[in-house]
Amino acid sequence: MNDAERAAALEAIAAEIRGCARCRLHAGRTQAVPGEGSPGTEVVLVGEGPGFNEDQQGRPFVGAAGALLEELLGTLGWRRADVFITNVVKCRPPGNRDPEADEIAACAPYLRRQLAVLDPALVVTLGRYSMATFLPGTRIGGVHGTVHPVDPASGARDALCLAMYHPAAALRATALRETLFADMAAVPPALQRSRERRAVHAGVEAATAEETATLAPPPAGDGEPPPPAEQMSLF
Repeated sequence: MNDAERAAALEAIAAEIRGCARCRLHAGRTQAVPGEGSPGTEVVLVGEGPGFNEDQQGRPFVGAAGALLEELLGTLGWRRADVFITNVVKCRPPGNRDPEADEIAACAPYLRRQLAVLDPALVVTLGRYSMATFLPGTRIGGVHGTVHPVDPASGARDALCLAMYHPAAALRATALRETLFADMAAVPPALQRSRERRAVHAGVEAATAEETATLAPPPAGDGEPPPPAEQMSLF
């Protein structure tokens, strides 16, 4: 799939999200927030859910937390257009409350499909609800800044996951700001590690396919002349 095909597939998913009524969140939204970014990126950032500004504009991370996220990306020499940014829920929870389990479940197929289209090398989770989607049973205080394989059932076929605090957390607790910048610095080596891992996996798959083709028995009658046309049967 080339970038144009990925962009078209992502827009088709986004159109479904904009008309979605799978859970209660659709009733209070101004706009759904499918996500945005480069269809050819290797890195997908997954937050928790839209806030007030996101709900108004239909774009992820455009408020104060978004400004901090852009600053974090800037330390790597990246812009937001270089990655793909989305959330585990695509509509704003009332009063910016935490998303509930059934709401996350209702949106999960959209996120899986987005990841399947993008096939990222690295998923960066922003916040504990995003982290729990990819690293269930963990605590963000223990896993932030660390790298783990992603379950292919998530939609990301062969990716690593780097967990981070949500940028909004650093707006509430400024001590976390330094932690966020340190964790963002771990993104490039995590991406390189994933690239190398994917190259190994691709080599194994290619070798397996070649071996399977080599070991496959020849078609029946191989090497023998075909029967005359009048003797061929349609049954």
